[in-house]
Amino acid sequence: MNGAELFLLGRTLMKIGEEAIPVEGAGRRSTSTRSMLIVMLDVYANPDTTVGEVAVRTGLPQSAVSACVARLREAGSVLTATDPADRRRSLIRRNPEVTGRRAEVAATPIDAALGAALDTEDGTAIAETVDLLERLAERLSPDVLGRLR
Repeated sequence: MNGAELFLLGRTLMKIGEEAIPVEGAGRRSTSTRSMLIVMLDVYANPDTTVGEVAVRTGLPQSAVSACVARLREAGSVLTATDPADRRRSLIRRNPEVTGRRAEVAATPIDAALGAALDTEDGTAIAETVDLLERLAERLSPDVLGRLR
């Protein structure tokens, strides 16, 4: 496997992941699921951060980060507080309480989205693929991103 093949596999996995995240009741939003997850993971890894700092680290436009933070705050995934050093800014951090939406997303299995991507209803093939993905995820957690350029 080369870098391009790995990149394409990553895009495929991201799309399957997006399909697996429940959207019922979430309403129509201006932010993509992908952007939401990128911002959420960055905030979780960098507590008491600002929108501008998240934008720099993620490469997302500041307006997109602001929209994601507003949506994450509305869902209860993050908390914001006025920055005591600069009252014009807000500090963002992970909400330590697991909200209903976070619990719903965490409890939703990927089987249906994976079955659709594999074009199969074979439970054994889906379970084997889930097992492979779980083993890969153990080795390549989001923590490894810090070791890359």
